[in-house]
Amino acid sequence: MKILCQLLSVLLIALIFIAAGIPHTASVTAMETLDSLPADTLPVASPDSIDAPIHYKAKDSIVMQIPKKRILLYGSGDTKYKETNITAERISFDQENGMVQATKVTDTAGKTIGRPVMTDNGQSFESDTMLFNITSRKAKIYNTRSVYGEGYITSQQSKRLADNTIFGFKNTFTTCDLDTPHFQFRARRIKVIPDKLVISGPANLEIEGIPTPLFIPFAIFPITQGQRSGILPPQYVVNQQKGIGLENGGYYIGLGDHFDLTMRGDVYSYGSWSLTASPTYRKRYKYNGGLNLSFANTRFGDPAVKSEFSTSKDFRVTWNHSMDSKARPGVNFGAAVNFGTSSYNKYNVYDYNTRVNNNIGSSITFSKTWQGKPYNLTMGLNHSQNLSTRDVSISFPDATFTVNTIYPFQPKEMVGTPKWYEKIGISYNTILRNQASFKDSLFGKQAMFDAMQTGMQHNIPISFSIPVFKTFTLSPGINYTEYWYTKKFVRKWDPNKWNQGLDTSGAIDTTYVPGFYSARDISASMSLSTAIYGMYTFKKTSRIKAIRHVMRPTLSASYRPDLSGKYYHELQYNAAGDKQMVSDFDGAIIGVPSPGAFGGINFGLDNNLEMKVFSRKDTTGHHEKKIKLLDGFGINGSYNLVADSFKLSTFSLYARTNLFDKLNISASGNIDPYQVDARGRRLDKYVWQQGKISLGRLTNASISMSTSFQSKDKKSVAKEQKIDSLQNMQTGDAAFAAQQRQLAQVRNNPGEYVDFDIPWRLDLSYSLSYTNTIIPDSGGVVKRITQYVSFNGDFSLTPKWKIGLNSGFDFTNMQIAYTNMYISRDLHDFNLSINLIPFGTYRQFSFTISAKAGLLRDLRLNRTRQFFDQ
Repeated sequence: MKILCQLLSVLLIALIFIAAGIPHTASVTAMETLDSLPADTLPVASPDSIDAPIHYKAKDSIVMQIPKKRILLYGSGDTKYKETNITAERISFDQENGMVQATKVTDTAGKTIGRPVMTDNGQSFESDTMLFNITSRKAKIYNTRSVYGEGYITSQQSKRLADNTIFGFKNTFTTCDLDTPHFQFRARRIKVIPDKLVISGPANLEIEGIPTPLFIPFAIFPITQGQRSGILPPQYVVNQQKGIGLENGGYYIGLGDHFDLTMRGDVYSYGSWSLTASPTYRKRYKYNGGLNLSFANTRFGDPAVKSEFSTSKDFRVTWNHSMDSKARPGVNFGAAVNFGTSSYNKYNVYDYNTRVNNNIGSSITFSKTWQGKPYNLTMGLNHSQNLSTRDVSISFPDATFTVNTIYPFQPKEMVGTPKWYEKIGISYNTILRNQASFKDSLFGKQAMFDAMQTGMQHNIPISFSIPVFKTFTLSPGINYTEYWYTKKFVRKWDPNKWNQGLDTSGAIDTTYVPGFYSARDISASMSLSTAIYGMYTFKKTSRIKAIRHVMRPTLSASYRPDLSGKYYHELQYNAAGDKQMVSDFDGAIIGVPSPGAFGGINFGLDNNLEMKVFSRKDTTGHHEKKIKLLDGFGINGSYNLVADSFKLSTFSLYARTNLFDKLNISASGNIDPYQVDARGRRLDKYVWQQGKISLGRLTNASISMSTSFQSKDKKSVAKEQKIDSLQNMQTGDAAFAAQQRQLAQVRNNPGEYVDFDIPWRLDLSYSLSYTNTIIPDSGGVVKRITQYVSFNGDFSLTPKWKIGLNSGFDFTNMQIAYTNMYISRDLHDFNLSINLIPFGTYRQFSFTISAKAGLLRDLRLNRTRQFFDQ
């Protein structure tokens, strides 16, 4: 009976709607019913009909005033018409004029609830009172708050037209998301063009509700999404050497999905200027890249005082290109070019790490792999440049052709155990190199081409391996190498130049004899290797279960005849008549065959040490984990049986480990087993023949350690996801180029980009190197020890204050290394940072206040003083 009553009630409501001519879909929460009716289908539509149904519902009640054709919604009313959705505590709809009115209410406690919110085509408006005409799609909104990307606009009154354009009266604009913003721009009139611009008339900046003397005649805030051409506003700076300036101003030109161009420039009051053109290109699933062309004219000092005035004209070219691996399987082309004048970094770069880096280089490579075949080809152009010495080296073409190991005696279908000869493998590798080394001032001149060298190296190794005695592996092999040269170096000692006061290198004449020359080298070897395992087990009561030691000894015998002896001769190198063996091809770009014959033994021993312990995290006590004590520790050397002297080589030692996944340690060194005389020359006598218990004299050694600690970051997962998304961006995209510029700013001014989510962080590294060099000319022994420790980290004084330090100490010169100290303050909408570089050639002090929002990235106040020691 109850169900029948409900059905009759629903039917009655439907009849009332039909009689009233209201083509609605109504939702009445009180009865938990929902009735939907189609639009009016009468041949002649009534003047007050609408072209789409209205869906509405309310939490408390719905009142329908049929004579007035009005519907009232009470309690969380929700109305939807096409793409427009309105929610409020009170909503009334007048079908006579198509007007929807939404208002808030005040509860018994005096608290405002149910503020009207209208959402239309992705735009959101929150207000006190809202009027919306369904027929004309115009709206008038009182005391509204709208969100446009990162910006928030409030207006006492606003009118919304049918094309979604909005006109506001008595407005504020801010990027602060608080109800009472820390700052805002107040303007009397404002216009919003959806997805394009926010335009205002004269505006005044308020901070904490207090008006400031700062007025702007007009303001334009872009709210577009995607690629748009437009002006890039400059940043105001004060530079101690160049004066007051505007930096990074220019224009961005979007030329479609495949190409764009950014033009930027700097200008300073002392006359310095620079221009940069940065085109980028991309084709999805094919390739992407970017080019930077920079020209700079730098002026220092007063032109009237010549002794204090200097000028420098510089340029820099960078190009990056990458090819999608799926575009042409087996073929790849890439470029990473960085070329320019030696003084560009000195005058136009303020990042310390870039300034002190004296070496830049370029690489353009093309590679091809033949599918299903063992052939590989790589060609390229390589460039290296020392900005301090102004030495330039260019290698082109630089090609390598490789034939991977093939097994000529192996049948196509293996059956049973392979024969020993079926394991014989042969491969081929050739290198072609054409290189010129010169001073940068000689680029493009005849002297550059005169210094060019060309060479080619061929290498054919033949090898195979067979197991012997179950636990040993025997690996015989033959290796043939041939060298082709186009120049021969003839060196002679000139006593006349020595008498003129020139140093040792200047008293040696070097001439180049062009032609075709070849040298070759062949060797045969046989090696034996195995692995020896040892384990020590502890008592069951011990937390340490066992320690395992693995030794991998290798022993090989090899023979290499002297096939290049005719290219070696003795060269006098000082006035005392001392001589040394030199090759006619010393300094060649493809290497030189070793002098003399070798027939001897090579030996080596590698060790690995691990510990197995019970994990404390496992309450059962059965879970185990491995801890590496030594990743590797070993020694290598050789003994030449056919040499007439110095048969034993130096010993090479190494060690590396990562303790507790925190402390990285690596060490290496060399030991010379021979004695030296009073002048420092080596004698063919071992150190232990003097009665000493020693492997020899330590000639050089080094050790480095590094570790890092930081507190837990609660937002680490979200940040890793953001980093992954950035790494997946195409490298040639304009957004990626912007990210690279921002990374450069991070290195230059770390105080602006600190992470307040990490309370503290500390990175430490230490390096120690030792050299024991003997100078034969003077008989002196030079021992040099260098030690350096670097540390960087930061900590939070409060959740909003952070202090950081990047520094180090050079124990050799007993002085503090490059140091950067910074203090940062999180101002919610702004970041305040103070950066100080107190020591070194490039000293700097800067004070910066910058907005966090990307929409206001150009709202930045910077005061910088830089001091440069020539």
